[in-house]
Amino acid sequence: MKNIQIIDGAENATFSLFQATDEEFADLFMDGTDIELIEDVIVRLGDDRATEILKPIWDRPVLKRDANGIHGTLFYDWAERRQHLPVTKREVDLDEWSINEAQRSLFQSKR
Repeated sequence: MKNIQIIDGAENATFSLFQATDEEFADLFMDGTDIELIEDVIVRLGDDRATEILKPIWDRPVLKRDANGIHGTLFYDWAERRQHLPVTKREVDLDEWSINEAQRSLFQSKR
């Protein structure tokens, strides 16, 4: 199972975690990505398939204190801010000027 953090525009700003099976995760996050926009998922898979994948995920919430890592981040309503995300949709490819030196070293070692 993989943990996905949901970033959305909700007033509560909890950015909840949910578990996905390896297969569900692979359908949402393709080719080694760990960042995805729901709008892109829907374009790629279609609304029906995206709903089919996400429906069981919503029934698997995870408390942050119990999570063993975050494997992916799924953004809702971020299409107009996509320029702030790496084109590759991989955290390790964030703009080096937007992260600190320790992150630069870590991310470079994981590319």
